[in-house]
Amino acid sequence: MPIPYLRRALTIVISVALLLCGSAAAQAESAAGRTPKPTVVLVHGAFADASGFNDTIALLQAAGFPTIAPANPLRDAAGDAAYISSVLDTITGPVILVGHSYGGIVITNAARGHTNVKALVYLGAFAPDQGESALQLATSVPGSLLGEALITRHYPLPDGTIPPDGSGPADGYIDPAKFQQVFAADLPASQTRLMATTQRPGSVGGLAGPSGAPAWKTIPSWYLIPTQDKVIPPDVQRMMAKRAGSHVREIRSSHVVMMSHPAASAATILAAYAGTR
Repeated sequence: MPIPYLRRALTIVISVALLLCGSAAAQAESAAGRTPKPTVVLVHGAFADASGFNDTIALLQAAGFPTIAPANPLRDAAGDAAYISSVLDTITGPVILVGHSYGGIVITNAARGHTNVKALVYLGAFAPDQGESALQLATSVPGSLLGEALITRHYPLPDGTIPPDGSGPADGYIDPAKFQQVFAADLPASQTRLMATTQRPGSVGGLAGPSGAPAWKTIPSWYLIPTQDKVIPPDVQRMMAKRAGSHVREIRSSHVVMMSHPAASAATILAAYAGTR
């Protein structure tokens, strides 16, 4: 087996071992009746769906954490956050709220007013301040390939017409020919071809819409930065993490860090749990 694969395998084994050790301690504490295990709520971003968290969820469930991964509507920041907020309303007990990519904007807004949200976890995600948008942040420094790979499909207005000048509401997709390079360069081409075909579009208006007052100003946060991210430049993520006062870990990964490095993603969530109990 080539050395890089051996190193990656060793890293995964070590991360899983640490996760399970932390889980054993967490289960012992829960059994002692001190605190309930928090529910982990995972919010996906644009061009994807909640299945991208599958491997991370499997590790969390093996560690005894209740998990929910709702479908993010991907229409606009305020409306998407309101929907996730309504999901949080149904949960009793503590919550760790996790976002990937545009899902970071959603959790930043959805957590407001929920005193049971104990931690925010950003996995290659946006952590905007008030007034900032996903597209604005992604293009604020060089390094993102999203703009050049984004294609739009306009959909009808309420009266059934599409403006002839190409204006009006539109969905944004990543060009399938560029999907692997932009979104998931460290996943197999056979997998990314399927992801490109089944991608869920984000509303262009939503991706450009402003965020509200950030919950990270009052809720502690953890941040896993993928250093090979071609959607959100790593320097932008470092800026957002520093501004939010996040606990930061960096890992060599594409944008879909929860898919290519599920053990590191789960370990970051577990670190948030350990840091807030």
